[in-house]
Amino acid sequence: MFRLLVRAGDDGLAVGQLQKRLKIAGSTLSHHLRALITVDLVTQERQGTTLTCRANYKIMETLVSFLVDECCADAACAPAEQVA
Repeated sequence: MFRLLVRAGDDGLAVGQLQKRLKIAGSTLSHHLRALITVDLVTQERQGTTLTCRANYKIMETLVSFLVDECCADAACAPAEQVA
């Protein structure tokens, strides 16, 4: 779901479009959307009768940066230095 919204760009996707593309029940879609909205990764905007969802790129970039910074913090990612 999040990948579809990221790929959709700033225009986002209507909830109905998301449901059609993902082929999931409305209740399942709503549950997962609510989780993404709660953590600010997705925003919603009502335009008449259409509810449009968009990826929140600023929050996504912050999350990705955090994950990259934390990569391998508790493990040795790089090969051990060779002793000559």
